[in-house]
Amino acid sequence: MRRLLPQPADEVNLFDAYTYSNLAPEQTWLRGNMIASADGAATLDGRAGGLGNPADQQVLRLLRGLADVVIAGAGTVTAESYGPARVRAEYRELRAAAGQPTAPVMAVVSHRLNLDFDARYFSEATTPPILVTCEAAPPDRLLAAQKVADVVVAGGRGVVPNLMVKALRERGLRKLLCEGGPTLLSYIAADGSLDELCLTISPMLVGGPSRRILDGPPLDPPPRMRLTQLLQDDDDFLFARYEVRR
Repeated sequence: MRRLLPQPADEVNLFDAYTYSNLAPEQTWLRGNMIASADGAATLDGRAGGLGNPADQQVLRLLRGLADVVIAGAGTVTAESYGPARVRAEYRELRAAAGQPTAPVMAVVSHRLNLDFDARYFSEATTPPILVTCEAAPPDRLLAAQKVADVVVAGGRGVVPNLMVKALRERGLRKLLCEGGPTLLSYIAADGSLDELCLTISPMLVGGPSRRILDGPPLDPPPRMRLTQLLQDDDDFLFARYEVRR
């Protein structure tokens, strides 16, 4: 992996490239991590994983290793066959030094709670995942969810991202990683909760009806971002970091 911006370098320490820096006490930082093809497709054959390569997976594992909580929408958790949080030996010392538990907490966002509560995401978790929902969720599904997850109600008719962030901060979770999908990330960006976007650009042309990394109403006004880093691997994948301008 080499760095193209801000200062070109032939070799990059990925931990230094992606570490949370200058995070003030009690401050939260919500980082989105997404992948898109060169023509803007967020999925290939219905899955984001089809666009990636080993370097993209390495960055994904590192971002999880740095995070307090990994957030994903219910559709993404199902489509990508998410499992429970994993303890990775390569990040054990790093997390211990940062005062973090051995693995990040997993959090799934769902308005209707149309989830399989017997799936290994719930059944194999050593720490119950967080399930973020809203007051309009079906009562019977809410009762079932409370048996397998730490349920957070963050909104009335739908999940409100800034209320979700507040609830996670109250649980001591400040380094937030959202892995999409496009609908969830669009609402997070729309209400101003997104601080940073880590975007892998896959050197593929996909075409077809694939969604973009944001799939929701137009953002008004469109948030402006600042490119803070650009990396490139030997397969011509690009790895960009953008910070949202405040």
